[in-house]
Amino acid sequence: MKKIFTLAAITCSLLVNTLNSQTGCTGLRYRDIMFADTVISNITYGSNVTMTNAAATLRLDVWMPLGDTVTNRPLVILAHGGNFLGGSKTGPDVIQLCNDLADMGYVVASIDYRIGMTNFPFPGPDSTDATEAVIRAVHDAKAAVRFFKKDYITMGNTYGIDTSNIFFMGVSAGGFMALQVAYLDEESEFPAWADTTNQFGIHGGIEGLSGNPGYSSKVRAAINVAGALGDTAYINPGDIPCLLFHGDADNTVPYGSDLITLVGVYPLLQVDGSFSIDARCTQMGIEHCFETYEGQDHVPHVSDPLYYDTTLVITRNFLVHYVCGDPLDCSFTTAIGINDLPAIPSLISVYPNPAEDVMNVNTSRLAGDDYTIELYNSIGELVSTTPADADGITSINTENLSSGLYIMNVRNADSMWSQRVVVK
Repeated sequence: MKKIFTLAAITCSLLVNTLNSQTGCTGLRYRDIMFADTVISNITYGSNVTMTNAAATLRLDVWMPLGDTVTNRPLVILAHGGNFLGGSKTGPDVIQLCNDLADMGYVVASIDYRIGMTNFPFPGPDSTDATEAVIRAVHDAKAAVRFFKKDYITMGNTYGIDTSNIFFMGVSAGGFMALQVAYLDEESEFPAWADTTNQFGIHGGIEGLSGNPGYSSKVRAAINVAGALGDTAYINPGDIPCLLFHGDADNTVPYGSDLITLVGVYPLLQVDGSFSIDARCTQMGIEHCFETYEGQDHVPHVSDPLYYDTTLVITRNFLVHYVCGDPLDCSFTTAIGINDLPAIPSLISVYPNPAEDVMNVNTSRLAGDDYTIELYNSIGELVSTTPADADGITSINTENLSSGLYIMNVRNADSMWSQRVVVK
């Protein structure tokens, strides 16, 4: 018996080591920042029609670790926030997560999806309108998952991913999407009050008609930042794990179970926030992590580097548990913040950072031309657009900008790089 146990242990160890070698789990990969990143922008992943029956092309950006040779990497699909009325796949709520996760070795896809809500702003949306807006977005989210699985089979795995390790992460409205992708997985759970006869773009049951049929939309786990679930009854034993972040003073999306009010004006419907989801997961035996942003309102990671660090580190801990078999660690450990990032090779440099009056951007290492430098503030507003100088050094006047964290995008028609900068 002892010999059998020893042989089994050795065999198990060999299998784990082989798996880790194949997925690149050895060393610091997936655990720390070790790459620069590159992005492929505006890839079409599907199509559908909007609430007004207008044709909508669905696009995503793929962020990858620059120079990486591993070809079966985990994929994180990210969905932005914006009340299902706005937002962008390059918005400040998601863009730095794209950067940092790709710099750890993950492939990251940031998606655009159909937005808009019937009867907004007048006479005002109701629970049916809100539900249908969520359904459109969730259909798009599932099409994005299927896009990568289809690419793996039919296109030879263009993006070098492991389709058994696809995770869906969303912020605010994107968090709603992540949770619905995870748990709205039975046709019987499809909201009965959704008007699939008279409303456009919500046909096709729980899977929808946004593209790539015939492939599974299942993901390994869901990560929710300040979103909510239509009903915790969707969560049942055997469902996938989740990671939850939420401020207990959130005035936009309920922390527990409550009525959600759109832009503080339009009462919509009862939803179950992260506190209630945590309780249901515990009851159903679903492995999960739950981090409360104590005393915080909606998505504090966008404007506060400390909460961004918390979000990034716990997300990293959660992912590496499933990707590499590390013990599950739901706690915040070592910061990976703007002042703590190790020096890595980069194709752009910004100095000084933090800046007071002037910020210089060095783009001399970038291939191509016609680059534009954009600055977005912490709520996603574009505050500055500057053409990059041909000599490679562009000076941006920051003396009239408010102090705080900004996202800088350097882009041309083919490529985009992004990083955090601070104005003092």
